[in-house]
Amino acid sequence: MIGQHCETTTVGVLLRHAGLELSEPMLFGLGEGLGFVYWDAKGMAVPFLGGRSKPFEITRTVADRLGLRLDVRETASPRKAWQDVVTALDAGRPVGLQLDSYHLDYFTTKVHFGGHTVAMRGYDDTHAHLVDTDQQGGAVTTTLASLARARAERGPMTARHRSYTIAGPAGKPDLGAAVRAAITNNARTFLHPPIANLGHRGIAKAARQVPRWLDRATDPDRDLPLAATLMERGGTGGALFRAMYRDFLAECATITDDDQIREGHRLFAEIAPMWTEVAGLVAAAGETGDPRPLERAGAILADLAARERHAMEVLSFPYKTAPAGSS
Repeated sequence: MIGQHCETTTVGVLLRHAGLELSEPMLFGLGEGLGFVYWDAKGMAVPFLGGRSKPFEITRTVADRLGLRLDVRETASPRKAWQDVVTALDAGRPVGLQLDSYHLDYFTTKVHFGGHTVAMRGYDDTHAHLVDTDQQGGAVTTTLASLARARAERGPMTARHRSYTIAGPAGKPDLGAAVRAAITNNARTFLHPPIANLGHRGIAKAARQVPRWLDRATDPDRDLPLAATLMERGGTGGALFRAMYRDFLAECATITDDDQIREGHRLFAEIAPMWTEVAGLVAAAGETGDPRPLERAGAILADLAARERHAMEVLSFPYKTAPAGSS
C-alpha cells in the first residue's frame, strides 16, 4: 500500500504481507492517530504543529486493537541492528524501520525528522529497497550507507535503530467492535489532554501564539513557508490527518450504521479544509512580511479548537471503552 502518511503506509505494507488488507484511513483511525501538539523548544525557528499521536503509537495500537503479533527490535549496535533486518528479510518478511528522513537519498527537502518510518522489502550489495509514501516516490532506493546514517541519528523523536515485523491474527478481527473502541479512546484522549500543549487545548494555544510568529522567526521568508509546507505537505499539523480521520469515519459509518459516527464524519468534513487555509496563511505571512495573514490564521485556529472539541464530544460514546486488544 502506497499511502500519504509514512507510518500508516509502513503498517499497510507489513499487514498486507501478513494477509490483512485495510485502507490507510482505517489503519490511522484504528491506531487512534488523531491528535495535536504545539511543540516549542529552544533553537526552533518557529514551533512545530503536530496533528497526530507520537511516532510509533499508531503501529502499537493497531497491533493491539487487531490482535496482531508485533515484534520490535531496538539496539545501540549498528551491526546488531543490520542483522535484525537481514534476518527478517532473508526469511521473506518485510521490515518496518524508524529513522531520520534527513539522510535518505531520495528526500529533496532536507529537514531532520526522527519519527519517519519506511518498509524495507529487500537489499543488494549497495542499496536498500524501500516503500515510502506516494509523495516520496513509493517504491524507492537509498544507499546502505545513507540508511545506516538515518537509523543511527539521535535527537527528537528518534529511536535506537528500531525495526519491526508484524504477524497476522489467528482469526478475522471484529472491525465493528474495534472501530467503536478506537473512536472512543481517541476522542477521550483528545478531550482530556494532560498538558495545555496537546489536543484541543494545544490548538487553542496555537491560536494565541501563531500571530506572533513573524517576530519570532529568524528568517520569516524561509521559516514560515517551511512550517506551512511541513503542515500541509508533510502532514504534521495540516489537513492530511483531519482528512484521513474524516475518511476513517465514513468507513466506520458503513460498518456500524451509527448516527454519532455519521455526525462526526460531517463535522470533520468541515474541519479538514480549514487546516489547509491555516497553512496557506502561514506561508503568505512569511512570503510577504505582512502580519495580517497570521492574525487570520490565529482566528481560524481558535475556531478549529472549538470545532474539534465538539466533534470529539460527539464521538465520545456513552459506554465503557474496551481495552486495546480485546476487540
